[in-house]
Parts: sequence; structure tokens; C-alpha cells
Amino acid sequence: MNRHHNMPSDQQPVDLTASLDAVDRATGDALRKHHPEVRTREVGRIMQIGQGIARVDGLPNAQSDELLRFPDNRRGIAFNLDPHEIGVILLDHAHGIEAGELVYRTGRVVDVPVGPGIIGRVVDPLGRPLDESGPVQAIEHRPIERDAPGIMERSAVGTPLQTGIKAIDALVPIGRGQRELIVGDRQTGKSSIAIDTIVNQRGKDVLCIYCAVGQQGSAVAKLIDDLRRLGAMEYTSVVATTGDDPAGLQFIAPYAATTMAEYFMERGRDVLIVYDNLTTHAVAYRELSLLLRRPPGREAFPGDIFYIHSRLLERATHLNESLGGGSLTALPIVETEAQNISGYIPTNLISITDGQIFLSPRLFQQGVLPAVDVGRSVSRVGGQAQLPAFRAVAGPLRLSYAQFEELERFARYGARLEENMRRTLDHGRRVRAVLKQPVYAPLPAAHQIAVLLAVTEGLLDTVSPDKVADVEAGIGKMLSEQLPDVVDRIHSGKQLSDDDRAALLKLCSDVIAPFGLEVADGND
Repeated sequence: MNRHHNMPSDQQPVDLTASLDAVDRATGDALRKHHPEVRTREVGRIMQIGQGIARVDGLPNAQSDELLRFPDNRRGIAFNLDPHEIGVILLDHAHGIEAGELVYRTGRVVDVPVGPGIIGRVVDPLGRPLDESGPVQAIEHRPIERDAPGIMERSAVGTPLQTGIKAIDALVPIGRGQRELIVGDRQTGKSSIAIDTIVNQRGKDVLCIYCAVGQQGSAVAKLIDDLRRLGAMEYTSVVATTGDDPAGLQFIAPYAATTMAEYFMERGRDVLIVYDNLTTHAVAYRELSLLLRRPPGREAFPGDIFYIHSRLLERATHLNESLGGGSLTALPIVETEAQNISGYIPTNLISITDGQIFLSPRLFQQGVLPAVDVGRSVSRVGGQAQLPAFRAVAGPLRLSYAQFEELERFARYGARLEENMRRTLDHGRRVRAVLKQPVYAPLPAAHQIAVLLAVTEGLLDTVSPDKVADVEAGIGKMLSEQLPDVVDRIHSGKQLSDDDRAALLKLCSDVIAPFGLEVADGND
């Protein structure tokens, strides 16, 4: 009987032998093309895991600072290479990881994505996005630990970095490539000065990176919202860690942010980086060191606490022209207790940096904002980069303000003052009123110079201190309308000529005249 008798006419019998031959040929070709390779893979085992650190057995060839992979693709850094175990700093939370689980080498150190795609983004120290804009578009990945430029690769600081804050630009100037420490007690306006400086870089071709180390999540969210509202996120990146993040992630945050900034510096760009704050960074490192049983020193900090900050801040510099001429300006922030600038971490950072801006709780409580203590603040480099027009007014201003503060302390005892001393006090109150400035309201250099010139020449001595802000607003408005050429010359870095000085004083006198008449018969 024909086996295919009942098969439909449109179906043909399948030749199984031919099909198997074809499969055999394809398999043979694939096997011939396949070249098996034997790879060795080092595997360690978790002996102990805790809050922020782990101890791993095995991995005999692991290198210092090598990135290790834990279960669920969590990461850690090989930190202590002891004879019988490895002390690991965890970069992710340890929830769900138990002793006995396996750990693998990656053969590389911790790196971060760099490139233009980082601008405008909020990321963690590993480059993972914290905003809702998708993955970071990176040009390449670079290690977070890199050598600082050598001496012959650097140039002198010669270009000002304007903060827009009168008390700083005139009295404690900062240059591009400088490291200027912001130091003060808690809640004295340290972060506000840094944010004002970032806001003031709008339109000045300066990229900014803000590194938050162990800050409150709500504070970081508000800061990002303020930057967006003020249009500063267009040229700013935020590298953020909060107090809930592992101490290891907080420790690597400043180094990761600096690597991101160096990418632009090496391409000839000017970059500003803010570390907020290095006190928290030092505390996180102390926590990790104590957990890893490293020998403690002064205040329980490990012996290399100075080195972790010096190797970070030495990376801020101004490169010479053969390397593109880019610059990296650092504004590290350190928190003091009861104005104790002789504390361990503050003194370390003061010795590393090129000057400090000291914020006084006394001035803050008096409503003098920003609360910059001019007597304790200094810039060891920025004066060489200060605009010439600022230098013309800054000298008399600093002297008169210092005399006023000394005399003010003396006057508190109720001593009877001579007429010239009373005039010094009255003039000093106007200087203090001029140096007051609201937050997120940086001023152009020409505006600052016009107002400072008016107060140094005594034009504001007939104006009540509570009217100084109104006078200042009037001067700023009239300046751009009536003296645009003078404004351009100031911003271009030219000397303040006698004609320019006379024109500025006449404009200020015209603005001040109505206010002076209002209080001619009054007092302060």
C-alpha cells in the first residue's frame, strides 16, 4: 500500500537524511571556526561583611584600589591587602549580601564616564544618573585617582574668576586655577557663596561641577532646583552623595568629580569645582579606616588624612599653553566648630590651599550677609589676577574697614569718642552696608567698582545705611545706560583712567544726591 496515498497534493515528503546532513555540515563549520580559550578567574569568598566594609579571603593577585564585583553586581575597592585577607570598601549598600558568597576581580580600578554629556546632569560618583534624563553619554572612562600636573606643566594664575560678591572680588580675589578654602561654622552661608560663584559664571565660558559629599538629600534637591531656576544647570554638573549613601561612595566623590573636571581642563576649558564639604569627606574616611582597623592618630583620624586632601587639591591648577591653557579652580568647603580654625582638618586644608574665606557667625547673626570676616580672610594668589580697576579701590577699602572694626570694638565700652573717630565709625557703617549682598544676586565687576569707589571717596557718608541698597541699585541701572564704554574697559581688564574715575564719581554723585538730601538733617 502506498504510504503517501492519503497525503494532500500540495505537500511533499521530507527527506530527513538530507536535513540531518545539512545540520551536520553547519555544526562542523561552526566547530571548525570555534577556537576554545582557557581563562583563569580568581574567585574570593566573603569572610565578613558589615556597614561599609567587607573582608574577603582569596584573590591573591588583587591590586591596590582594584574594583571588585560582589553579588547582584555590587562593587567595592580593594583597600587593605593583608597577607591572609583583603579589606574592601563597599561602594554599594550591603543589604542581602552574606558571608560565604563569592567575590570576583575586575582587573581595573574605579573609573567614571567623562565627556560633554556630563554637563547639565546629576550623577553619583560612579557616573550613574540620579536625574530622569537617561544614561550619561560618555566619550570615555577615566580612573578617579590621577596624578596631579607637574610643576613645569603649570602656569601662574593670571586671570580673575569673578564671584559676583563685592566682599570677595574686592578684598579676597580668586584667580582661575587657584584653590580658595571657604571655612566657617555650620549655617553661616558657606554653600551660598559657592552657589553664587557658580551662578555668576553664566556667559563667562566657565564650566562648573558641584560635588556634594554626604549632604542632606533635601538640601541637595533644593540646590539643584535653585541652579535650574537660575539657568546655571546649562553649564553645571552635580556629583551628589547623601548621608544615606555608603561611606565608600562619599569618600570617592571628590576624586570622581575632579576626574570629570580634568577632561575639560585638558581641552583648554576653564572649570570651577566646589567640594561641599571636606569635613564630611574626612569623617567618612575616618569611619572606613577605623572599620578596617587602620591605626588611628590625632582625633582618631588615620595618619594619611593630610595626603587624601593634598593629592585631591593639587590637581587644581592652571595648565601652560603647550597643554591647552585650561584651568581648574577649586573651592573646597570645610566646617568648623565654635570658629576653631586651628582644628585638625581646617589647619590641614589651610596649609594646602592658596588662601581662605572665613565666615563669621557674629556677622551672620548681625545680618551682615555674606558674613565674610575680612580680617581673617586672605587670598595668596588671586591679587595677581585681580582686575586693575579693583586694585585701585580695594586698598583704601580694606584699610578703612579694618580701622572701623577695631574702633567699633573699642566703642562698645561706652568711651567718649572724638569727632574724627565718630566720622570713622559712620564711614565704616556705610562700608559694611555696601558689602552686604543678598543671596543668588551676583553683580558685574563694573557695578561693584562703581559702588566701592563711591564709598571709598566718602560719597555715601551722607546716606543712611538702610538706604545704601537703594543707592546701589540706582548706580547699577544708570551705569549701563550712561557709561557703557567705561563698563567695557573695566571688564576688558584695562586700568581705571582719571577720566573714567571722574565719570564714575559724577554718576554716583547724581544718583546719591536725592538720598543724601533726605537724611541731611538726620542721623544713623
